[in-house]
Amino acid sequence: MNAKGSFEGTFHPDDVDSLRARREEGLLRGDPFEFEMRARQKDEKYRWKLMQYNPLKDESGKIIRWYCTSTDIDDRKKTEERLQIENLVLREEIDRSSMFQEMVGSSKPMSQVLKQVEKVAPTDSTVLILGETGTGKELIARALHRRSKRSNGALVRVNCAAIPQSLIASELFGHEKGAFTGALQRRVGRFEAANGGTLFLDEIGELPMETQIALLRVLEEKEFERVGSNIPISVDVRLVAATNRDLPAAVAAGTFRQDLFFRLNVFPIAVPPLRERVDDIPLLVEYFIERFAKSAGKNIRHIDKRALDLLKSYHWPGNIRELQNVMERAVILNETDTFEIDESWLKNELPKSSQHAGLSAFEAREIEMIEAALAESQGRIAGASGAASKLGIPRQTLESKIRRFGINIYKHKRSPSKA
Repeated sequence: MNAKGSFEGTFHPDDVDSLRARREEGLLRGDPFEFEMRARQKDEKYRWKLMQYNPLKDESGKIIRWYCTSTDIDDRKKTEERLQIENLVLREEIDRSSMFQEMVGSSKPMSQVLKQVEKVAPTDSTVLILGETGTGKELIARALHRRSKRSNGALVRVNCAAIPQSLIASELFGHEKGAFTGALQRRVGRFEAANGGTLFLDEIGELPMETQIALLRVLEEKEFERVGSNIPISVDVRLVAATNRDLPAAVAAGTFRQDLFFRLNVFPIAVPPLRERVDDIPLLVEYFIERFAKSAGKNIRHIDKRALDLLKSYHWPGNIRELQNVMERAVILNETDTFEIDESWLKNELPKSSQHAGLSAFEAREIEMIEAALAESQGRIAGASGAASKLGIPRQTLESKIRRFGINIYKHKRSPSKA
């Protein structure tokens, strides 16, 4: 093991330099020492080993020889890695304030959703949660996990829209040290962290095409490779995905793989927007008053009927998330024991007939501009006469927005001219 070639042929390349230095330092010191490393096995895979060195000395204290024992600690190391990522996930969950702890509502649309949850939760079927922004799709994912056979495992959440496209593969599948610039150490991905539990991929419509291919492989073969590695890793994960986009339209536009859509769409659950479950608004109002009044140290015992009528008649383009924000502001400003609301806060309602229901006015206008630029460029994105150039934004940015909004670029392409 003194030979350089022996180190490089036996141990993981990332471990060789540090191991050689630590071993030489320990031998020179002359005291017992140990270190952990990854050793190559006959099947070409690496396993973690604990190497313990103990010197044999003569009567004068001179070292005659060294004894080295090797103990397999691969299971322990994998457990430590899993706990490390689970702790990270837990800290993220604690830091991120949930909309509310339990799903509140007894309306017919919500009752139907909860019945679907109860039926599919005990299975391992893939679930695709559909719904506008702010409807509580993550709460459905949590309910599915809590009622499943995997409830003792981790529920790992990934917001696909919040991660740069260049890093999403590393986030999902992990990476080896040196796999790319900035990869200073090996990292376990979210699939490994969710092994034995549930992986919730929120905003799955934002996944870049190359990551869609890798995800399809995991769903079909239940294994993947870390970025920078060719060693397959097997996982047992139940996948729950969510989107506020029109995935069939994205498939038609060529921005989402049809085979992946079919693989995800095993058991779709459509979460109704708040405007379709008006009967739940009084319950939600009571819930939020109790929650925010307690944190604000206020005692609100009554709800003004006019305030409740205003809340029930509003269109709620931002759904429950918007209601939560309005309720929190109202409770903070409330100066009596009767809950009231400022009517001016509810003046920005989008028309109910809008084709962009559920989007902000800014997003709806952005879609219109993109559609107009695509029509003018006949569906072309790049180039001097492309839509990106007309909009004054990078091609990659426009492609990301097209994926995000599920815009069909093909409807703008010029039909081949007839001879």
